[in-house]
Amino acid sequence: MLALGIDPGTAICGYGVVNLEGSHLKALDYGAIQTSSKMSTEDRLAIIHHEIDVIIKKYKPDIMGVEMLFFNKNVRTAITVAQARGVILLAAAQNSVKLTEFTPLQVKQAVVGYGNATKEQVIYMTQRLLNLPSKPHPDDVADALAVAICTTHCSNIRQELVCTNLLEKNNNRAHLKARLGIKSNSENKVWGNKI
Repeated sequence: MLALGIDPGTAICGYGVVNLEGSHLKALDYGAIQTSSKMSTEDRLAIIHHEIDVIIKKYKPDIMGVEMLFFNKNVRTAITVAQARGVILLAAAQNSVKLTEFTPLQVKQAVVGYGNATKEQVIYMTQRLLNLPSKPHPDDVADALAVAICTTHCSNIRQELVCTNLLEKNNNRAHLKARLGIKSNSENKVWGNKI
């Protein structure tokens, strides 16, 4: 499964393309789309849309994961991130890419196993899970790779099961096995790990 993870932003929009084959994760491409604050908003959004469209056309991901907007006290920042998310979602729709969205807590839970993990822990686990030679930089790129990892994990489970339900259960494997009706054997996999 090929997943494109996006950490939306207007100044820096991180992206990561991750392939899951069996239980092996591999980063195929990652980076950041950067725009200048001196540019008009519409030009910045046009660049983000164009670059995401190019990435989608180049890799043809099976699924795209986008981090949901985290509301903070800075309304201006929230609005610009929402605008960037809009053009990103538009690019996915125009290319008929299946889309899923995750909160930062869900991404941390899927990558680190703990929803309140620090940014350093997420970067460390992302580097380890993808066997990267160095830490992804800037942080937006690490976040996008983490979203891609989360997307592969949550999309690898039966379609009827919503990822949020899994993450709210703190990765309790016994609960997952019971809920999914999975019998323990080496053939069953949840999130790429043998149960």
